[in-house]
Amino acid sequence: MSVALQVIYPIGESTHFDFDYYLETHMPMVATHMGAHIERTLVTRGLAGGPDQPPATYAVASMVFADMDALNAAMAAGGPVIADIPNFTDTKPQMLIGEVVA
Repeated sequence: MSVALQVIYPIGESTHFDFDYYLETHMPMVATHMGAHIERTLVTRGLAGGPDQPPATYAVASMVFADMDALNAAMAAGGPVIADIPNFTDTKPQMLIGEVVA
């Protein structure tokens, strides 16, 4: 069964998020260190939280893995990726690991 890891970067007061660094440096780092275990990656930039509502998140990165073993292998290789987070944001990322059902 496929599993997904979603990393959610919430917007908070006085937080920042450097999209250029994230897309040009951080996501290639994800590919280098974790990519062998990832089937698909999708990055979504927050535009709105609903009609006439500001977004609650800067971005959501979604990564799909063949199974939990692949996710665990990616996480084991992801130390440099995690260490890079302060280089583009000071918000505290949230993670969701879930079963892909559709």
